[in-house]
Amino acid sequence: MLHPSYADLIDVINSEAEGDKPLVQSRYSVVLAAAKRARQLIDGEEALIAVSPEQKPLSTAVEEIYEGKVRIVGGQDEEEAQ
Repeated sequence: MLHPSYADLIDVINSEAEGDKPLVQSRYSVVLAAAKRARQLIDGEEALIAVSPEQKPLSTAVEEIYEGKVRIVGGQDEEEAQ
């Protein structure tokens, strides 16, 4: 089981949406955003949360999204550090 779940991630992401339209409506959008952020971490960007040495970039990316440290920009599924 994933912690947090896709539903939790979607709720967190959409809580920051402006207007009536949610930023993401599918798990695919969440997966894409997490993968892009993980790639940024692999390429050398600093993590925005405390990370243990054995934690993998994808786990870090999911935690950053869940904690609101990374914001998904609507329409293009890109994330932008706040």
